[in-house]
Amino acid sequence: MTDDGERIVLLRFVERFALVLREAGMPPMPARVLAYALADDADRYTAGDLARGLDVSPAAISGAVRQLVQVGLLTRQREPGTRSDLYVLDDRDLWSRFMASELQALQRFVTAAEDGIEVLGLDRPGGRRLAETRDFLAFLHAELSDAVARWPAERDRRAAAHGT
Repeated sequence: MTDDGERIVLLRFVERFALVLREAGMPPMPARVLAYALADDADRYTAGDLARGLDVSPAAISGAVRQLVQVGLLTRQREPGTRSDLYVLDDRDLWSRFMASELQALQRFVTAAEDGIEVLGLDRPGGRRLAETRDFLAFLHAELSDAVARWPAERDRRAAAHGT
């Protein structure tokens, strides 16, 4: 965006969306970077591009993009002949890819709860709480797995309905 008015509108939205991401547990700078990458028109950025776009220091961007790359919300690439990494928002199936990694974490919680039940037994309050935790997380894992599997057809249906 080149127009100052459009830039202000973009940055106001970025801050509002980043606040929602922060309230959901994402650290502040990764939330701002992700919100910016989602809302801005480009699909690839250097750390300098992100720093200028958000009006922050490049050092602030470094840790943020590292976290976003680790969870799969951005990918790191290198163009031949350049010295700067490019951070790419591959928006096709972004959220279903993210949820797939979150499903792995959910499964680890289920396994950890099962381990606790084995150690404590179901005759103790802690063991019963862990059993409910295991059962809820296993249910959530199954439901989310099903939703992620159904998403491509649903995405296509919604795109057709909206003409996109």
